[in-house]
Amino acid sequence: MASETLTIVDNRTGRSHEIPIRDGSVKATDLRQIKVSADDFGLVSYDPGFMDTAVCQSKITYVDGDRGILRYRGYPIEQLAEASTYLEVVYLLLHGELPTQTELENFTEEVRDQTKLPDGVERFIATFSHDAKPTGMLQAAAASLGSCYPEARQIDSEEIRRQQIVRLIAQMPILAALCARHKMGLKFLPPDKSLTHTGNFLSMVFNRSEGPYVPHPVLERAMEVLLILHADHEQNCSTNTVRCVGSAHADPYATISAGIGALSGPLHGGANEAVLQMLHQIGSVEKIPEVIKRVKAKETLLMGFGHRIYKSYDPRAKIIKQTAYEVFEVTGNNQLLDVALELERIALEDDYFLSRKLYPNVDFYSGLIYESMGFPRDMPTAIFAVARTAGWLSQWEEMLVDPEQRSKIARPRQIYKGAEKRDYVPISQRREA
Repeated sequence: MASETLTIVDNRTGRSHEIPIRDGSVKATDLRQIKVSADDFGLVSYDPGFMDTAVCQSKITYVDGDRGILRYRGYPIEQLAEASTYLEVVYLLLHGELPTQTELENFTEEVRDQTKLPDGVERFIATFSHDAKPTGMLQAAAASLGSCYPEARQIDSEEIRRQQIVRLIAQMPILAALCARHKMGLKFLPPDKSLTHTGNFLSMVFNRSEGPYVPHPVLERAMEVLLILHADHEQNCSTNTVRCVGSAHADPYATISAGIGALSGPLHGGANEAVLQMLHQIGSVEKIPEVIKRVKAKETLLMGFGHRIYKSYDPRAKIIKQTAYEVFEVTGNNQLLDVALELERIALEDDYFLSRKLYPNVDFYSGLIYESMGFPRDMPTAIFAVARTAGWLSQWEEMLVDPEQRSKIARPRQIYKGAEKRDYVPISQRREA
């Protein structure tokens, strides 16, 4: 049997070095032994954007981008989206197993018991301008919770960690609903504990009276599916941010707030809003040929196509497309659906897109669904953050209990390309460039 090692010959010195291979990887610090001289720091790996660097070992989410596979704790996303609920998936991500009926009921009750926000949070959200981005409001509000729960800094306590995890799962939808109502100029409403977790979120956003609100079952189920699909996605930009900030032993509210900040970018969670904006700018099927021409000329981007990981059709996009049709049967057909369908048809037939593996991703249809349901146009990323909180918290706790990660603050290396040592010159002696 071949040795599980990698032999590297350094042509600068002629020396060979044997590096152990574990789980299909080599440890970056093992490269340090490759030196030109005794005082040399040693070789480092250079990997902009972490294109081929594993930063952790994880048991939470598995992605195979080439085959279009996404699994939470081993369960295919297609099965979870069809049969599960968001809180059931949250339990799965946090605990590693699907709950029994009793376990789910107890967990649901725990979450319900933590839906009351601390005093002052509603007033804090109300201080924002009505045209403020919901994601920015949500990020600030999430961070503010850390000052309301000072015990959250005790991250070594499993009991206290769990309490904060339940609070964040319970309160993030409440915060997002308040951001949406502030955006729409509506009075804040308290949670309705008679509704499901997802139904309460819809009620807090859309209830126009102080009486009971009954969400449409199709729309409530669509929201469950969207939350499930966005609950986690391996070591993406925002999850890496959460692990990075968490490695400094920041409290979970600051840590999740940092994740929201990363998610807000148009290359990450903000892509769903960018797709919606693009579809509105195109406006009609007749304008699509000109848009495609500009895309091929690299004059513009086609948002919602292609993915850093998936090199085939994003499995979440297939589920969301079907969900979109179900939603439109209730809300009426979104006029932009024809534009989206034609763009998708071209992308799946045109060699330009096929050769670049630019298939529709999870963001392509989600914005249309949210707009059709009545959410403000810039709200989808905030809802994405609500869903992803489950994955972030699972990844955060996994990192804290991992012996290899627990005591290591994230601190990547750099390759310095700046000036060598130079002496300070008084301002009177400096010359204009």
